[in-house]
Amino acid sequence: MSKAFDELMATMRRLRAPGGCPWDREQTHSSLAPYLLEECYETFEAIEKAEKENNKTALKEELGDVLLQVVFHSVIAEENGDFTIDEIINGINEKLILRHPHVFGDKRFTTASEVLQNWDKLKANEREKRGKKAKDSLLDNVPASFPALMEALKLTKEASKVGFDWENAEQVFEKLEEEIKELKEAIKKGEKTHVEEEIGDLLFAVVNLARKLGIEPETALKRTNRKFRTRFGKIEEELKASGKRLEEAKLSEMDELWEKAKHS
Repeated sequence: MSKAFDELMATMRRLRAPGGCPWDREQTHSSLAPYLLEECYETFEAIEKAEKENNKTALKEELGDVLLQVVFHSVIAEENGDFTIDEIINGINEKLILRHPHVFGDKRFTTASEVLQNWDKLKANEREKRGKKAKDSLLDNVPASFPALMEALKLTKEASKVGFDWENAEQVFEKLEEEIKELKEAIKKGEKTHVEEEIGDLLFAVVNLARKLGIEPETALKRTNRKFRTRFGKIEEELKASGKRLEEAKLSEMDELWEKAKHS
């Protein structure tokens, strides 16, 4: 290991040792799980900012926070006699070599698609060698604990591998029109459960459209969210400058300020 990594491990072990930090000492894999998810989302945002603003400082910091979570979990496992950080590193390194026979072996692939197909085959072979039960369904490869947008994307990617997919984006547009029509009908009937179902179908179709167009839907929606934050913030600034509160402004006035923010 590098000196920097060894020092990080030593720091974490000291925090967990008797006389260390009371908070760190009482943490478990389960108690830390939400923090790992949080840090991954913050890293996702830092990546977007790094690309947009060409500032990598935040990304460096967030990647450090993700690494801390890995180190934290590894030290807990080490204390329990389960596994060590070396085993984690050796395991992932071995996996990378085994799953890239076109780089470390004699296989020859010319496209990313071929690489991914072979990756899936190797994963299945590894499961079989470890004596793991075969998946009851192809879709069992997608954890149900994923956020809904990510789950929808992964589910349709898995189904598309066996040909269950639209041929092109135009067909997805037709599906969108169908779902919008069904949603309107559900709204007219006033059945909330049915409306909820149709909203879900519409969102699912939009995710499929993004996939067919080669767009990552989580990234696209995040960017739109940030755009909304910025433009709405401009509305607040303009109203404040004119001595008005949001609650006092008319919709027409806010719409006008929105268009101004949009064009600026």
